[in-house]
Amino acid sequence: MNRHHDPNPFEEEEVNPFSNGTTAPASKSRIPPLASESLGFGQRHDATVDIPLDTTNDSKKKGQELAAWEADLKRREKEIKRREEAVSRAGVPVDDKNWPPFFPIIHHDIANEIPVHAQRLQYLAFASWLGIVLCLGFNVVAVTVCWIRGGGVKIFFLAVIYALLGVPLSYVLWYRPLYRAMRTDSALKFGWFFMLYLLHIGFCIFAAIAPPIVFHGKSLTGILAAIDVFSDHVLVGVSCILCTHTNYFLVR
Repeated sequence: MNRHHDPNPFEEEEVNPFSNGTTAPASKSRIPPLASESLGFGQRHDATVDIPLDTTNDSKKKGQELAAWEADLKRREKEIKRREEAVSRAGVPVDDKNWPPFFPIIHHDIANEIPVHAQRLQYLAFASWLGIVLCLGFNVVAVTVCWIRGGGVKIFFLAVIYALLGVPLSYVLWYRPLYRAMRTDSALKFGWFFMLYLLHIGFCIFAAIAPPIVFHGKSLTGILAAIDVFSDHVLVGVSCILCTHTNYFLVR
């Protein structure tokens, strides 16, 4: 066996690039061929990767937060209800707004909160407070008529100010302290009531007379204002006389 003609597996065959193709074909190259198309960014064969949004966890988290918030609200409602029941059992009065019935703005319950022997006096005080409310409202109407008849707009604004300030101040300063004094039998509240009720009586006397101090006294429809305007405007004079009688009733 002739070993000189055995091909050397490590020997590379020479390929003449200038040959015309008549020579024996070159052996296959051991280098793997490159891909015909490169796959990379921007190619039409690129794979599309869908990144799903993880909304399930967010929904569960929001649901848990809402459930916790609802549980906290229920706990607070139970706590408030428990406190109200404790206050009710202790006999502490709760000042719920119940008057007037069509639009409650104050708490008023003479029949259930004022002792029987003092209820008549409390009803009289309440009638007096309603009288000052009526008197100040009627004063606005009478002064409005006087303004239309040529009395000037300043007296109208003064009458409105008297009404807007007089109604709440009379309730807070003297009627409410009397109501609480009757309910609790407190000497301090009685003293506060008597001191401020004197100011109330003084204002009623001033309004009933209506001296010509502020705009000739026509912003308050008292007796002097009625005499002043009766000869010129009979309707205004009658309104002033009616309001004067109301003030006189309040003073008594």
